[in-house]
Amino acid sequence: MSAISEENVRGGSVFKDIDADDEDGQPTEIESLCMNCYKNGTTRLLLTRIPFFKEVIVSSFSCGHCSWSNTEIQSAGRIQDQGICYTLKVKSKQDLNREVVKADSATTRIPELDFEIPPFTQKGSLSTIEGLLDRAVAGLEQEQPVRRAAQPEVAEKIDEFIKKLMKLKDVESEFTLVIEDPSGNSFVENPLAPQKDEALTVSQFKRSIQQEKQLGLRDDDDDDEKDEEPAGTNLEAMRNEVLVFKTNCPECNAPTSTNMKLVQIPHFKEVVIMATNCDSCGHRTNEVKSGGATEELGTKITLHITDPSDMTRDLLKSETCSVLIPELEFELGMAALGGKFTTLEGLLQDIKDLIVSKNPFICGDSHNKEQVNKLQEFGTKLDNIMAGQMAVHFILDDPVGNSYLQNVYAPDPDPEMTVEKYTRTFEQNEDLGLNDMKTEGYQEENLTTSTS
Repeated sequence: MSAISEENVRGGSVFKDIDADDEDGQPTEIESLCMNCYKNGTTRLLLTRIPFFKEVIVSSFSCGHCSWSNTEIQSAGRIQDQGICYTLKVKSKQDLNREVVKADSATTRIPELDFEIPPFTQKGSLSTIEGLLDRAVAGLEQEQPVRRAAQPEVAEKIDEFIKKLMKLKDVESEFTLVIEDPSGNSFVENPLAPQKDEALTVSQFKRSIQQEKQLGLRDDDDDDEKDEEPAGTNLEAMRNEVLVFKTNCPECNAPTSTNMKLVQIPHFKEVVIMATNCDSCGHRTNEVKSGGATEELGTKITLHITDPSDMTRDLLKSETCSVLIPELEFELGMAALGGKFTTLEGLLQDIKDLIVSKNPFICGDSHNKEQVNKLQEFGTKLDNIMAGQMAVHFILDDPVGNSYLQNVYAPDPDPEMTVEKYTRTFEQNEDLGLNDMKTEGYQEENLTTSTS
């Protein structure tokens, strides 16, 4: 049996990049029990890092006695700050070929059939929509021989349901697939990238306390009440001091630290800037969060880029802000890049890195050549915009109103930039959690509840 070397563990290089020429990167073999014939088989574990994606544990089991085999993939990376939910309208057989990364913590639903696969009932997988349906059918068929003997009526109903699942693969009518993952480590492919996919809706959500317990982020005996924030915070001291707290690197997961500071942006408002610099892998990142309240109106900022000097404009993109470039038919949804305080050129470069340079589904031998060419062409257009060779309209649409683009003519109006205020829709307020937020009379209500 091969073993992970002690030197690799000490050096923090347990997860190695995939390399066909690396003869040392052999899987670890472990003798384990076969759950089919209950004799000993062999489990192979490979701890690796997929380029531009994250660390994963690939495991496979094979039994020499009954020839039963099984494979699975587990995320070894960090749990994301928020959960993620993908809602896909499957309209054609081509949609069944979309690649899907489904973590074991994800819930899969098909509302039309009232069908749900609860979290932690299946192992994580890298598959397609069709593969998910086949796996669901295989799971239902597994115990059917026993049911037919013991509970024939139940077995008959399950057979009917299996036929309905199999019929979905013909896509005779549209159906909805929902993958909700509180760990944020699941993914559904957008074949139209970098353009917006009208059939695919991606939203992020705050985990419930129960979900945090399932992920091991809270002890089971923790109270359901959230920890109260310390009172009497000295904001003036925070403005004049850089706060440092311990965290883990989002790339290599090594221990590092994050710096945080309150900053006042001229002609705008106060924001919180957080920066992380990892000494182990050199990864650097910064994130910006608004230090103020949610504005009554949303803000839409439109800049007509006509000169290379526009690239030097300071820019604040909040987590709730969408980015649009109509000439490229491009839209970047909220929370895709998190909050950022950078320049216009810096944000465009981050968009290029996200969609072209660091896209895991255009690398390796499984990529679609047509899609790769399409994304590379999009990257070239972004380069032309940053070089001032292509005039486009750049739009920041923030329903919370906490985004900002520098007006180089301030305090006079900018002839190339327009700022519009608008009333949020009900759906936008619902996504932001504002419809259920009570801002008046809640203290009296809480007092009544606690004394009753």
